Order: sequence, then C-alpha cells, then structure tokens
Amino acid sequence: MASKAGQVPLPPWGSALAGATGAVLANAMVYPLDIVKTRLQVQVKHRSTDSKPLTVNDAHYTSTLDAIKKIVDDEGITGLYSGINGSLIGVASTNFAYFYWYSVVRSLYISYQIVPKPPNTATELSLGAIAGAVAQVFTIPVSVVTTRQQTQPKGDKKGLLDTGREVVHSEDGWTGLWRGLKASLVLVVNPAITYGAYERLKGAFFPGRTNLRPWESFLLGAMSKALATIVTQPLIVAKVGLQSRPPPARQGKPFKSFVEVMSYIIEHEGPLGLFKGIAPQITKGILVQGLLMMTKERMEILFVVLFAYLRQLRSDQLHKLADAAATKAKLARPVVAK
Repeated sequence: MASKAGQVPLPPWGSALAGATGAVLANAMVYPLDIVKTRLQVQVKHRSTDSKPLTVNDAHYTSTLDAIKKIVDDEGITGLYSGINGSLIGVASTNFAYFYWYSVVRSLYISYQIVPKPPNTATELSLGAIAGAVAQVFTIPVSVVTTRQQTQPKGDKKGLLDTGREVVHSEDGWTGLWRGLKASLVLVVNPAITYGAYERLKGAFFPGRTNLRPWESFLLGAMSKALATIVTQPLIVAKVGLQSRPPPARQGKPFKSFVEVMSYIIEHEGPLGLFKGIAPQITKGILVQGLLMMTKERMEILFVVLFAYLRQLRSDQLHKLADAAATKAKLARPVVAK
C-alpha cells in the first residue's frame, strides 16, 4: 500500500497481518457459500448407464439454494460450517504468506528502478503470481484437508487432524497433502488477476487516492474478483476434484492430474460441467474480495497508527534511558580536590 506523505509505511509482515486478518473475517462471514460451491463442484451428474454413484454424497444438488436446503435438512445448520476451523487456518496462512511476499517483491521491484514508479499491469500480474506461487507451496496441505472435510458424507465426519491422517494414509502417503499443487500453481493467476485488476481499477476510478472509502474498496474488489473467477473456473473445479475423495464410480482410484479431472467431467457432463458451481463461487468470491479489500484498507490504517504509537513509546523509553545514564555518569564523576 502506498503511503501518504509523512506517513510511515507498513513493513511487509504488517501488511501481511492486515491482509490475513481481513481475509479471515471476510471468509468466516460467507463460509456456507464455500461449502455449497465445493459440494456442487465435486458432484457429477448421474447417467442411466452408470452402475455406481458418481458423487461422494448421496444427495444431488441442483442449485445453490437447493444445496443449502438439503445440507440443513440432512446435517443441520452445523453442516454449513463443516471444516471451518481448517478453512480459516488455511485462509489466514495463505493470505499472510501472499501479502507478505507480494509486499516484498513489489518493494524490491520499485527500489531497483532508476526512477521509482508503480509497476504496470503486466508487471503487477507477474509480481502477484510470484507471491501466490510461494504462498501455495507452504499452505496447500491445509487446503487439501479442508476440501476433504467439506465433502465428507454424513456419518463420516472427521476433525482436522484425523482428516489429515486419512490423507497421509492413502496411496499417495505424505505427498497426498500436496495434491493439486500443480493446479494451484497455475491458479496463482487468479489472485494475480484479482489484485492486478484491483490496482488498475483503483488508478482508473480513483487516481491519486491512497485510502478509499469502504464502499469504494468493496466495489473494486468485487469487480476484480468476478473477472478472475470467470477466467479460472475450470481449473478451480479441477483442483477441488483432485483434493476431494474420488467418486465411488472410480472404485477409490484418485485422479492423478487436473487434466484427468477435466476429461472425466467433460465425458460425463460436457464442457459446461467445468463451470459448475460458478454462481456460489462468484458470489462468495465477490463478497470475500470486497470485504477483504474493505477491511484490509481499514486494518492497514489501524496498524500504521499502532506502529507509530509503538515507535513513539520506544523513542520515549530510549530518551529516558539516555537521560538516566547521563545523570548516573554525572553523579559518578570523581571529585577533583582543589
């Protein structure tokens, strides 16, 4: 975040903490939509020629509202919050890592320019992709476990650690915690497009403005996220398929690549199947991104004020220590007899 004149900028970890805090608050508010979009994305339409069900859960959902109704009827309200602990841990860690590395690589890029200036759109996207790739390598195990929790059928619900053990004890072993890594690395273009578009839209609609009003941040965040989601939806669906339990029709055989998942979906549902769950995906993405940008802007301001206050306290303490040391040295001087 660019700083106002005379305002001390946040260090990378401060920007990361502000981003992670905003992301956790935003995702917690719309978590039921995350459950719904995941359930819609892992189900495959059943054909009359299929001898075994193609979806992990017994229920088949026809829309977002239908999914919410059936989940509540079958599992209660708590069913809409399955795996929320792991999800929020994943959100916090992913966003902290993303915002940290994004701040670092962006600052390095600007500092190495002869005439410091904000990066253009292509560079903004590249910097976001680098930050996203680094973040995914370290945080994808939580994403794998959360996806498994969200798609566990009724009567087979497990906690975060037990689900993690289930993944580790599968045929992939420990590497199963990194299932979908290749798809995730490709999907770094999603936040790259999102934040790149956000910065461009911010400069276009509100030139010269550093801090935006809440509704302005929400609007730009929603617009940028909708664009990124539409472009990357097939990969999002494929990633969920890789990380969830394989459909019963595959007799426990997991997918090996996102290309295999996409081929399986096209075979059973046609090309449009790659965009299933896009309604809750976009709705959740718009709400989360809008709330994230809105709260991140506010959190950054709070952290700037907090850091300034802490620096002032530290400066006052150093002055007191210096004065005390000077006084002590003065009293300790030997008296010279005349």
